[in-house]
Amino acid sequence: MVSKACVVGAYQKKLEELASFSDVDLTVVVPPFWKDERGIVHLERAYTAGYRLVVRPLALNGHFHLHFFPGLGQFVQQLRPDILHIDEEPYNLSTWQAVRAARSAGTRSVFFTWQNLRRDYPPPFSWMERYVLASANHAIAGNREAARVWRDKHYRGPITVIPQFGVDPNLYPYREPQPLGDRPFVIGYVGRLVAEKGIDLLLQAAAQLPGGWQVRIVGSGPFRTTLEALAKRLGIASQVQIQPPLPSTEVPQFMRDLDVLVLPSRTRPNWKEQFGRVIVEAMACGVSVVGSSSGEIPFVIGDAGLVFPENDADALRNALESLRDDALRQDLARAGRARVLAHYTQAQIAKETRDVYLAMLAS
Repeated sequence: MVSKACVVGAYQKKLEELASFSDVDLTVVVPPFWKDERGIVHLERAYTAGYRLVVRPLALNGHFHLHFFPGLGQFVQQLRPDILHIDEEPYNLSTWQAVRAARSAGTRSVFFTWQNLRRDYPPPFSWMERYVLASANHAIAGNREAARVWRDKHYRGPITVIPQFGVDPNLYPYREPQPLGDRPFVIGYVGRLVAEKGIDLLLQAAAQLPGGWQVRIVGSGPFRTTLEALAKRLGIASQVQIQPPLPSTEVPQFMRDLDVLVLPSRTRPNWKEQFGRVIVEAMACGVSVVGSSSGEIPFVIGDAGLVFPENDADALRNALESLRDDALRQDLARAGRARVLAHYTQAQIAKETRDVYLAMLAS
């Protein structure tokens, strides 16, 4: 497997689960760090038992479409795996590099995609995309709409819908929701601080709430100064906390101190929510969730949380107000934990990924 995402320690639990199958011999290639608009995420070695973790330098680190691993082709020739799993979109240089290396070595290949909006890229990305779609043996889509996008773009191989990562229910332990009593109602957000995530909508909705409350935001990004200015303008700056991203292993404790987690994403012409992993993390901990209607969010939440029409601050306020009810929070907490255990654990996702590998070898 080749995956820059697996620099995140919590994500490595899926790798341990995959490697626990007696018929899986797993080698994972990761960079020493990944750089994006949030900053640099250095490799965390959290779950590394049972498989080989190979750290190789990444050229053009931080360039989503253009990064690649120098020498990957030679490495694949030496390893000669049965399957090469590349955790990248089919129009990226690193995916073209990996699929080409696999084909040269006589190895089957599978790519991963989140892309749930159709985009037509100019050369050379369109050329690389066509090569990958014609050469890859399987595709794993992180959401249902992504599978439809690649069928529409003429990928004819098998596609299986599996989220890229789940959660470890032991790392995200369940706790019964605590009664509100006289304490503040604690609302949380975890993720990128960018306009499309709709965090400004959360502040507008919170500003209309009666009684005591707090909004706790964890993340980084170019929208932070806008959010701080908005909180001051709304007169709620003292009730809003913004802190930098946490190591992945510290997120569960942050989640468990919340009464509700909100993902108020808004669809843009070039983006809509592809999954919303923080929803699953919160549900695992017994935290009620509220999400917008953008992209995959309603499907991830199912009947285990509340969904409001995106961009509707009044509807979000009403959802938050309803969750002051202790009994409702308790019901949703139990439903959320059950939904995670049924669909979104690292073990379940590892099993479904192994099933893909077995199908590829049998085809």
